[in-house]
Amino acid sequence: MTQIFALHSAYGLATATAAIDEGLLHPAGESRERVLVPFVSSRVPETVVGIGVDPALASLRSRFDRIEDLDALLGPLHPSSWEPADADLPLLERLLVRAWGIDPDDLELFVQSPQVAPARTLMSLFPRARITIVGDGLMTYSPMRVPLGHAVTARIGRVVHADVVPGVRPLVGGRHAVTVGIPPERFRAVLRETDAGEALLDTTGAPLDDGIPTALVLGQYLSALGLITAREEIALQRDLIDRALAWSPQRVVFKPHPAAPPLHTDSIRERALARGVEFAEYRGALAAEVLADRIDAVAVVAGFSTALPTVQALQGRPIGSVGTATLLAGLAPFENSNRIPLVIIDALTRSDSAFADPERLQLLIDAIGYAMQPEIAGHLRGRAERMLRELRPADRDRYFSPTRLTALRLPGAPVEGALRRVLRSAGGTGRVEEWRLTALGARRRAGRAWRAIRGR
Repeated sequence: MTQIFALHSAYGLATATAAIDEGLLHPAGESRERVLVPFVSSRVPETVVGIGVDPALASLRSRFDRIEDLDALLGPLHPSSWEPADADLPLLERLLVRAWGIDPDDLELFVQSPQVAPARTLMSLFPRARITIVGDGLMTYSPMRVPLGHAVTARIGRVVHADVVPGVRPLVGGRHAVTVGIPPERFRAVLRETDAGEALLDTTGAPLDDGIPTALVLGQYLSALGLITAREEIALQRDLIDRALAWSPQRVVFKPHPAAPPLHTDSIRERALARGVEFAEYRGALAAEVLADRIDAVAVVAGFSTALPTVQALQGRPIGSVGTATLLAGLAPFENSNRIPLVIIDALTRSDSAFADPERLQLLIDAIGYAMQPEIAGHLRGRAERMLRELRPADRDRYFSPTRLTALRLPGAPVEGALRRVLRSAGGTGRVEEWRLTALGARRRAGRAWRAIRGR
């Protein structure tokens, strides 16, 4: 048995490593070879350090028997652009079988982001391989964005994920995939391995692990994703400081997104100093979860970062968010894959949230998942109807689009006027057109019957 791990993020690598350490990926005593196939998914690969070479991840890579660099194999083609024609797949399968020395009939694929290349290509390229999806943070709780076809989905047996939202089942694997949650203590131990124990310093060289009560604020660079404007993001980050002060820290440590412009840091520094709190910026290599542990943060605040539920589940730290209601209202289209992560963070951090209970949160995620992808997640319609019947009007308006409810004929949809009911499509054509075609068909049948009676 060969297990191929096609991974692109440190979070995904940590998830796979923790699952290996926990003994979740193969029966005891079974002989297997683990092959790590790392690749860089960044739009500008030259600006990031890939998981295949990052020194901080060396101990995690040691869990694998060998490494086959996908970037080196495909270059100069970007991995996300690797979408060969179907006719070329058998040839490519034979080439990779020879290059990697694997048996295509005794193979299991572990992939992140299965909706897109290169994961989607690999799943099609090895048609007899069993498939396991490796979770990549909160996106794992969203339904599949695109239909993959029965030949692929029938082979997806499980979803392995860090159980950072306890009691809630991810939707990405579909109806039949088994979800395998990694215990928080195991995942925390693996994340700690990425900390080399070097001095923890801010951008001025001052120590950060000095015992000063500190709140950690995380930047996400949401304007680069088109979710908000640059001006709105600066305003949001100022609000992050205000939210962090709810825990009365003496200092705020800001970890910006690596690609964010200096203007973002300048604005948040001004806000912190104006509010009378010390400010420090951290641009080191530590993951946010590890940084929070090292500085013993009194709270972690962000927009809707996966780090929020992770530090809450792994370390029991308070978390806060800012701007989720605004982001939810402006997120388009409704099936945008950021919606479920936003909903989870909103539900976990709202003071008046009605979804603290995991069962209620699961029902909400199932309902939104169905509304996002009604064909792919069609089996969730019953749960969506139940949730919408029970939902408070304010929460329904917060999480669901009226037009989407109307289009799917779900409870809570706005009442239609008589004219709209007449004109509404009943499945491909409008009602008026439907009546016109019905009348035309009846007229033609009557004409044929009359001609038959007259002997023509």
